[in-house]
Amino acid sequence: MRYVDEYRDAALARALLDDIRRAVTRPWTIMEVCGGQTHTILRYGLDELLPDTIELVHGPGCPVCVTPIALIDQAIAVAALPAVTLCSFGDMLRVPGSGGDLFTARARGGDVRVVYSPLDAVALARRLPERQVVFFGVGFETTAPTTAMAVRHAADLGLTNFSLLAAHVRVPPALEAILGAPDNRVQGVLAAGHVCAVMGLDEYRPLVERFRVPIVVTGFEPLDLLQGVALCVRQLEAGRVALENQYARSVRPDGNRAARALLAEVFAPVARRWRGLAELPESALELRPAFARFDATRRFALEAAPAAEPPDCRAGEVLRGVLKPPQCPAFGTRCTPERPLGAPMVSSEGACAAYHRAGRRREEVHHRGAEAPRRMEEGFSVAETPRFCASVVKSGSAGG
Repeated sequence: MRYVDEYRDAALARALLDDIRRAVTRPWTIMEVCGGQTHTILRYGLDELLPDTIELVHGPGCPVCVTPIALIDQAIAVAALPAVTLCSFGDMLRVPGSGGDLFTARARGGDVRVVYSPLDAVALARRLPERQVVFFGVGFETTAPTTAMAVRHAADLGLTNFSLLAAHVRVPPALEAILGAPDNRVQGVLAAGHVCAVMGLDEYRPLVERFRVPIVVTGFEPLDLLQGVALCVRQLEAGRVALENQYARSVRPDGNRAARALLAEVFAPVARRWRGLAELPESALELRPAFARFDATRRFALEAAPAAEPPDCRAGEVLRGVLKPPQCPAFGTRCTPERPLGAPMVSSEGACAAYHRAGRRREEVHHRGAEAPRRMEEGFSVAETPRFCASVVKSGSAGG
């Protein structure tokens, strides 16, 4: 497939790994922000192929994972109301609240439906004028424009039975909180390319200057991430800091102007509590006064009651890059995809789910390398496997 296979090329991967090995002279800790990046890293075993001196830690780049329990509880409360239909993306249905999840709400008789676009919820509201249709909007700046479009479309149609429970959040405030935290150990950042494709690069320049940390915007294929690591390591080894754009094929410096204008028209930044990161200023998106009539929290007088995480779930530390999933005592035992304690084990972009799916266990965290060829074989297509694995083996032992 054009523009996919090219970024899984074995020879180029070997060359990038060799470049990284030649460049690195000391330990460095680099955080990939997005859960999509994390899943690629784990699926292809990229962390195990890198030199032992480079550690990849995983950031809060899963919007489902950082959605606070209080918002999940609000969604469950809405789903229980008579004549109300709650719509959301599929990975929200199993995220635990303080007393169950949306699957539980549906089992109890709530009308909870999975949609593939916010506009599907608007269409449903048009078809069911006798019901209130609520869209539970979750995501970073990547999905927020489609939610903004749905709200504006509902306004143009004059719908009175559509509303939004907004859980959209912004990446830069989270990075600012992580880089400024006393326990921060991140020395370089791989920023999420799809977010920057919408928002552009300007929001990240102040972070580079303030925290003196290289930030490299990358894509989501193996070569994207390896090249991003290489660019980051070169900066760190040279003692310089800059914002670089590895994902130039999709990210323009000014982003998507139409999407940014739509976001600015419909939403305003507000403070919100993040799971694992406390309350962050201007980190969430709230409907502007012109669209406040579509705010489900107002329409249904919803309250955001504080709720505590399960005491044995350490998802907050995972989301800050302080802890890796297998280092949580509950990982793979009391917390599994079938019976999750926290959102990172549920979401398709959650770091805990990525480790579990890749078969990583606690004892493997500090013994890298032995499983790398097998992980590469599982990650690449059958046609690519022999060529890619042979090139990895010839380039040296996995992990440097």
